[in-house]
Amino acid sequence: MPVSSGRRTGIVLAAVFALVLTAALAADIGSAAGGPATVRVIAFNDLHGNLEPPSGSSARVTTGDGAEIEAGGAAFLAAHVARLRAEQPANVLLSSGDNVGASPLASALFRDEPTIELLDAMGVAASAAGNHEFDEGLAELQRLVAGGCHPDDGCRFGPTYDGASFPVLAANVTTAGRPALPGHVVLDVGGTRLGVIGATLTELPDLVSPDGIRDIEVGDEIAAVDAASAELTAQGVHAQVLLVHQGDGTGSGGGPGSCALEPGGPGSAIAAGVSADVDAVFSAHSHEQYVCSVTDPAGAPRPFVQGLSFGRLVSVVDLALTGDGDVDRAATTARNEIVTRDVAPDPVAQGIVDAAVQGSEPLAQRPVGTLAGPLPRAADPSGLSPLGTVIADAQLAASRGDGAQLALTNPGGVRADLVPGPDGRVTYGQAYTVQPFGNILQTMTLTGAQLRAVLDQQFTVDDGPTVLQTSSNLRYSVAGDRVTGIELDGAPVTDAGSYRVAVNNFLSAGGDGFDAFTAGTDLVGGPVDLDAFVGYLEANPGLAAPPTDRVTRD
Repeated sequence: MPVSSGRRTGIVLAAVFALVLTAALAADIGSAAGGPATVRVIAFNDLHGNLEPPSGSSARVTTGDGAEIEAGGAAFLAAHVARLRAEQPANVLLSSGDNVGASPLASALFRDEPTIELLDAMGVAASAAGNHEFDEGLAELQRLVAGGCHPDDGCRFGPTYDGASFPVLAANVTTAGRPALPGHVVLDVGGTRLGVIGATLTELPDLVSPDGIRDIEVGDEIAAVDAASAELTAQGVHAQVLLVHQGDGTGSGGGPGSCALEPGGPGSAIAAGVSADVDAVFSAHSHEQYVCSVTDPAGAPRPFVQGLSFGRLVSVVDLALTGDGDVDRAATTARNEIVTRDVAPDPVAQGIVDAAVQGSEPLAQRPVGTLAGPLPRAADPSGLSPLGTVIADAQLAASRGDGAQLALTNPGGVRADLVPGPDGRVTYGQAYTVQPFGNILQTMTLTGAQLRAVLDQQFTVDDGPTVLQTSSNLRYSVAGDRVTGIELDGAPVTDAGSYRVAVNNFLSAGGDGFDAFTAGTDLVGGPVDLDAFVGYLEANPGLAAPPTDRVTRD
């Protein structure tokens, strides 16, 4: 059953009371002990509405010795946070963004209101805005924060919706020249004034449907953070942390506490470049695990951390404070902790999860097909994944009536492995978790030269390569950053030829940096991508993972 308004209010008041009480206790402890005190900053990132424990590869944390540990689940995350808070009463809980969006059905069916309620119950004090917070546009993000029923759907999770008791921060996002969201907030943590700055990534326009962000502008992260930091410093706030929804990739073999960053990453560039008054940087977006130290513009080290995604890790930075409320960087420590499932789940969080799962269960449990085995979303060296290619095949099948000859889809739209039950069955809820965006399929005409430009762009887009998942009848080779030998149904694609290509509306508008798609003509709308995927599963019982040999590398 959905959580009642009265229960929601009680949860929020209890969480607020707990924060006030622990802050008061921490102030007494700090003053009695004398000397430097410690403020514990606890953070997570990229939860994406994963209320239930995730499954497949999205459920595992790889340790430094190569072991894999099942982790995540909102009630377990809340339990670990409660333990970390009990260890250090002067504490604050933050998020680096993508709390919502691309969410499983239990959260998405209720427009992610259960996830916001969960974060309130956990006592989140502030969050950065991620790119997925803007999936439904700025107005919907503002509603999620401020409360009120959705203008079209009403309140789905309860009779009312109270919104978030914490701010969502984005110092570099403006609308009509004014801040679209707060850029920073000052929190009283154990008697210490802690400045928290939030920023989203400048690539936001490439990652969100244009209709959702038509009226906003995204500025440079470093410039916006520096301006916010200067305001905090002018107010006498000396302890500052940054929540930035951008991060780095990592190499293989590192565990939760490693720092195996790929060189030239955008997250570490921001972490090293922002004002020296910022004492720690919590990152996100790349769904990686690392605990690093970067050198600020004044030559001092500061922590730069990220905790995977889906609630599998929690990042902890213990800020050592001097007597004047500044941070002693040399005595500050940082780590990631695994959100193991061997602890008792937090009962309040579990109640919210149970209500959301029960409310969505009739739809979620509907069988939609069977598989011969798992369909993983992880790409092989070609850049293709078994699940991605199945989705492209599904989109081609659903678009044949519009004359489609091939289909291409973005790997970022594939959100989870598809793992069948013991009987091979897959459910609507599982399919929704894989394809949660509700994008509309569109079929366009491209010349062979334009198609080649699209495929070349896979290796030249920002933060690339981004290999589009292809339908089974399209094959090509890659030499460096250029595509050669393109074949469709076994015949060479010619530059002067004309081809009907099915994509989702995110790609057709130039999403993920693929602006070559905007040259398409004769655009025809088709079904929702999820409906195409479900229809394909229903029409192909016992579906097996296809080979990922559609792309070869010279």
